[in-house]
Amino acid sequence: MTVDFDLKCRVAREAATLLYFGAEKEYKQAKEKAAKTLGAHFLPSNLEVALELDKIAEENEGAKRKERLIQMRKEALKIMKLLDAYCPVLIGSVWRGTIRQGSDIDIAVYTDEPEEIVKTLKAERVKILKTAWTTVNKRGITLASFHIYAETSANHGLEIVARSSEEAVKKRKCEIFGDEMKGLKVQELEKILKTNPTQQFLPS
Repeated sequence: MTVDFDLKCRVAREAATLLYFGAEKEYKQAKEKAAKTLGAHFLPSNLEVALELDKIAEENEGAKRKERLIQMRKEALKIMKLLDAYCPVLIGSVWRGTIRQGSDIDIAVYTDEPEEIVKTLKAERVKILKTAWTTVNKRGITLASFHIYAETSANHGLEIVARSSEEAVKKRKCEIFGDEMKGLKVQELEKILKTNPTQQFLPS
């Protein structure tokens, strides 16, 4: 069966629209609903939807989006410097440069004592909203991570994921974009903020 390229693009756009305006929260459900609405018998990839979602955010938010991205990257850098001992890496949409309304700052840290992260943040008066352990099963291996949900001084959402120290050297694949989730370390983020503060990191 040949795939109608134009229809596939329309399905990706519709799925992205559902996600952007909050009608759906998960890519899978958004793609299925979009395909059903448009009478398509195939689904676009997560990457195709993500790229459309980025376009929609740019169309709706314009220059303010870039200003917010720079602000969020600067806030991320402050938090990462506080947690420098835990190998912090900026990930998610603030790393990618694909933020939209409601996006938060995602930072991964690596430690076998996640409560130390909480203590460090509290000592610096970072507003912590809640904490929670989560487990995921990947290829028969159960991985646990400790999530800290907080708020920055500029009222942006902040999620810090603490993983075990042995995971620091492991490569992770991005489920949305399909590439390696490299992220930005402190020095890399500092350089980006000086040279190209709104740079995007998308698969080539």
